[in-house]
Amino acid sequence: MTIPLTFSAEVAEARAQGRAIVALESTIITHGMPYPQNEQVAQQVEEDVRAAGAVPATIAVIDGALHIGLDATQLSTLAQAKGVAKLSRADMAVCIATGGTGATTVAATMIAAGLAGISVFATGGIGGVHKGAENSFDISADLLELAQTPVTVVAAGAKAILDVAKTLEVLETQGVPVITVGQDSFPAFWSASSPLKSPLRLDSAAQIAAAHRTRVAMGLPGGQLIANPIPKSAEIPATDLNPIIARAQADAEAHGITGKGVTPYLLQRIFELTEGKSLTANIALVRNNARLAAEIAIALAIKPA
Repeated sequence: MTIPLTFSAEVAEARAQGRAIVALESTIITHGMPYPQNEQVAQQVEEDVRAAGAVPATIAVIDGALHIGLDATQLSTLAQAKGVAKLSRADMAVCIATGGTGATTVAATMIAAGLAGISVFATGGIGGVHKGAENSFDISADLLELAQTPVTVVAAGAKAILDVAKTLEVLETQGVPVITVGQDSFPAFWSASSPLKSPLRLDSAAQIAAAHRTRVAMGLPGGQLIANPIPKSAEIPATDLNPIIARAQADAEAHGITGKGVTPYLLQRIFELTEGKSLTANIALVRNNARLAAEIAIALAIKPA
């Protein structure tokens, strides 16, 4: 049995021409912000990829079909849909098998990109080890996916609501290269830097593409996490954010929020407590990641001499 992939006309043409393609997730559309802002941001991110010279492939499961790239009508319909499943490795196959509709998280988007032969994926921030994981065992499937699926993922680090130090430890244990672009400090999602030192540093898309090729040539499983700091002009200083994150986490605990509900609850609560500044920063970092991902995909599309 093979899983049929449904390519958009734009992505199908890019594949035929050997052009650079960047995968994009769809949970940012269905679970990240309200309509019509979600549709507008998704369109904007796709345009950022195109403006940088690559082709965007927003990924989602629609009526049981795994779509690699959405046309304008599909994107708009998804942006307005209700009750869309949030898909990761554990439930993606069930959604497809039962004809369901679901938006892809980092892990699910990596799986789909791997099936489609797409090597680069741009997102906002990866999931990771939640605070209190020593009791809850709440660790995102994104980390294990990075260890086994050969896709280079461009993110602004791990989401700042997580235990970032433990997240980096798990990634190291799993053999995932964590590469920060242009600085030695690991970025903190809404903030450009953190007290944590990045395990690795590279300064250009060409270097990142070369590292990706080298891993493939060595037969190493898994991908790379590229930590791309949010532009300084768009960041929220960590000194401002830390007490807000702590309050949001205390609220989540008080309301008994667990499992998949934790991240969306915290992001919404932080949005409220920052009076929308967190969402503005989130949009800026996603767009910044899309532009870098396009540069990396273009570098990979160039055949080495």
